[in-house]
Amino acid sequence: MKHQKKRLLALSLLLSSTAFNIAYSADLTRQQVEQLLKQASSDKPADLRRKDLKGVDLSNMDLRNADLWGADLRGANLSKSNLSGLVLDLTVMTGVNLSGANLAKASIFGVSMMHSDLSNSNFSDSRVIANLDNSNMSNANLSNVRWGADMKNQPMGLMRVNLNKVNLTNANLQNADLGRASMRFANLTQANLANASLLSAELTSANFTKANLSKVDFSSAKLREANFTDANLSGAVFTNSQSQDSTRGLNNNKTKSAAKFD
Repeated sequence: MKHQKKRLLALSLLLSSTAFNIAYSADLTRQQVEQLLKQASSDKPADLRRKDLKGVDLSNMDLRNADLWGADLRGANLSKSNLSGLVLDLTVMTGVNLSGANLAKASIFGVSMMHSDLSNSNFSDSRVIANLDNSNMSNANLSNVRWGADMKNQPMGLMRVNLNKVNLTNANLQNADLGRASMRFANLTQANLANASLLSAELTSANFTKANLSKVDFSSAKLREANFTDANLSGAVFTNSQSQDSTRGLNNNKTKSAAKFD
């Protein structure tokens, strides 16, 4: 019996060690990536396509001359790095650290970015159709983003951005297109959404406390138990929005008379 327990313990340790190595092994080190970038140019980018870069420290790096299409960046540290204008389609970025990173005008399509640190990041003018559930996007710049579902290109059913339970406090979402986005339980406290489109968005239990919602389009949005306490509703459009009666802070909002309802 004792020998059997020892064998089981040894096997368990072996499997744990193997799993650990798999989880943190990577094709390239930071130093190797830096060398590739030194030789790269916009015409001949560093080939990081489909590379395993899990857990690699790529912080404070200029990656604009890198080809990261399909790369595995799970758990990688890209904080304060410059990825502006890159095509990051089909990358894997669950648990990635992009705090303070520049992703302006980037394309991120068909990607998992759940449980990631995206605080203070710059996503302005980007095109994103990805799953960002449970991520931190506080103080992020999402101005002019095109994250709304493209209804003319849905061959596999509705493909949209998921921002469920995402922390968007103090974020800048001016002129953002978030049409049909799923934002259940998202925290948008004190966020600036002026002129944003939330057309047909799923906003169940979303928190808009003290947010700037001037001229936001909430047409046909699902508002069940959403919180509008002390939000600025001037010029906001709620035509055909659902479950208005269940919302908090909407009926007694001081700026409600400046919004448009059915």
